[in-house]
Amino acid sequence: MKIICIGRNYVAHAKELGNDVPEEPIFFMKPDTALLRNNDPFYIPEWTNEVHHEIELVVKINRIGKNIEKRFAHRYFDEIGLGIDFTARDIQAQLKAKGLPWEKAKAFDKSAVLSSTFFSKSIFPDDEAINFKLNINGKTVQESNSGLMLFGFEELIANISKYVTLKIGDLIYTGTPANVGPVKIGDRLEGYLEDKKMFDFQVK
Repeated sequence: MKIICIGRNYVAHAKELGNDVPEEPIFFMKPDTALLRNNDPFYIPEWTNEVHHEIELVVKINRIGKNIEKRFAHRYFDEIGLGIDFTARDIQAQLKAKGLPWEKAKAFDKSAVLSSTFFSKSIFPDDEAINFKLNINGKTVQESNSGLMLFGFEELIANISKYVTLKIGDLIYTGTPANVGPVKIGDRLEGYLEDKKMFDFQVK
């Protein structure tokens, strides 16, 4: 399976990092070793001093597809979950300054938190109005709605499949809203999809 992550898919987040708003989806990959599941603790790597949380809706692909037309893209997923794209922001800044790829900052082990539960998209009346949020130590730090995405689920699937064949079980992390920020040892992170708690784990 592949973990495909979307960058700059919320205008406010692109602006808070000083990035241009993209005209088409930006995506990068994480390996399967990046997954962190079952509310396991997240251990901050010793080689970074600034790991940021990025809460994201996650789409799970349910059939093989290549060059998928947007009008058919809804057939390629039927479940939605929640995740975090942990980012070593200090390392990312160093790499970007040199014009180098971001893998060290994005693809490291256990950097892709994933909810153990996925919900059928059929329970959501409108996939452009799905609310989600991240709490740290009981305080909401990120909160948004899928309707604020620059590129919706179907458009992401269509675009990605032009370049990369999608397979059953692939995960698309659909981008993070504004207010990303650092985590520290001892933090408790809780993610919610609507009113459903999707994960609850500690930073160590």
